[in-house]
Amino acid sequence: MQCGPIFSEFLHASLKAWLLKKVDDSVLSLALPIYDLDPLKKLPLLAEKQQFSFLWDRSPGLCIAASGKCQNFELVGQRRFELAQRFSDETLGRLIDGTPEAPVHAQPRVLLAFTFFEQTAEIQIDTKIIPAVQAVLPCWQLSRQSGQSWLRLNAVVANESDVRDLVEQIWLMRDKLTLRNTQGTDFSVKTNFEMKKSQDWQHSYQLALSKGIDLVDSGELQKLVLAVSKSIVLAEPLDPLKVLANLRRQQPGSCRFLWKRSIDESFFGASPERLLSLRQGFISTDALAGTALINSGFDLMCSEKDLREHELVVASINSQLIQQGLEPCRSRSPRLARHGNLLHLHTPITAQAKGHSPLHLAEGLHPTPAVAGLPRNKAVKWLRALETFDRRNYAAPIGWIDKTGNAEFRVAIRCGYSQGVNLNLMAGAGLVRGSIVERELEEVRLKLAVMADQILAKAQLPRKIF
Repeated sequence: MQCGPIFSEFLHASLKAWLLKKVDDSVLSLALPIYDLDPLKKLPLLAEKQQFSFLWDRSPGLCIAASGKCQNFELVGQRRFELAQRFSDETLGRLIDGTPEAPVHAQPRVLLAFTFFEQTAEIQIDTKIIPAVQAVLPCWQLSRQSGQSWLRLNAVVANESDVRDLVEQIWLMRDKLTLRNTQGTDFSVKTNFEMKKSQDWQHSYQLALSKGIDLVDSGELQKLVLAVSKSIVLAEPLDPLKVLANLRRQQPGSCRFLWKRSIDESFFGASPERLLSLRQGFISTDALAGTALINSGFDLMCSEKDLREHELVVASINSQLIQQGLEPCRSRSPRLARHGNLLHLHTPITAQAKGHSPLHLAEGLHPTPAVAGLPRNKAVKWLRALETFDRRNYAAPIGWIDKTGNAEFRVAIRCGYSQGVNLNLMAGAGLVRGSIVERELEEVRLKLAVMADQILAKAQLPRKIF
């Protein structure tokens, strides 16, 4: 149990913090320690009256639930990384933190989601627009790490009455979250959903694979990562939090994420791939390429094709970091990383950040060869030509930046979109010289099944459709 301040002390400290730094329409950020709560289970309560909600779940490790939009930035077009970094810096820099003693994991955060391509025109999904970058300072943030939980509220305040209202809101929310009879969603209930119909993806994807393999075999490209989207209609709307709760148990090494734009539209997944993390001036990133079932680890480590594909990714990430004036360090050989029923070749890479901002580094790394190809610009053009769907947020950076300058971004793979009863699952396979259509088809089936097995009723899921 965590002991927090009494109401009068908390109100006095909040008013003092605001009076010392107030400007017109200041954003005041207040935080309270709270009983050890699971943000994933409490997100439905935290987001009860909000359209937007977010989950970042590395439990065991850092877990963040957030909802509402205190400050918001959206952009379609060029300079999206630069302008999103500026928004983050200015928003967090102007913010008045009334609880500076809160631990690092409870710091205010700007949450960000990018699309894979830098769009020159808006993407519309049933009249809804997905910008090339969305950045949000949430109203509510519940964070947990090492058994410590903190609740934070961000809001615009103009006078002392607004400060009091803010203190009352966070106090009431803390009580609401900790009441024994409101424990949040029960994730022990049945989570399988019935599939009414699905769209065949294999024929068109097989044609694209054949063309992609011709491109790498001819030397036009060193590598090409072709993805596919499988459309499914469910018998009832999907609750992605139930899916993510299952994935937490089955894939503890992944980072589960949720970006919920509205009540009935969600982008969610369990990414095994870190684009970058920035901690106290050091960055870490992952080279992740080469996939096999868990009983095929020896074959994967001895596969000339997979090792060559993996080394292309490692070399490219190293090159990108060197171009930014950094000195990357890597292990001599890849290791095996298990995520559920799949194994991947994994090489961690680290470097001193040397003052670079997280989104400047992310712009240099995205898209990695693990999700696009080599040479990068030429591969991206072929993706637009050969893929039969728009990637939107698939394989793009998703993550956060906090007030201290720390940041983490994942590559949004092993993921799905849900909108009402409509569900789209995305997955891709890396093609290099020596790739075979049948093997790449099987790899994509395995990756699609990471999500499908969590969602669809087993009686409705013949393996052959994946």
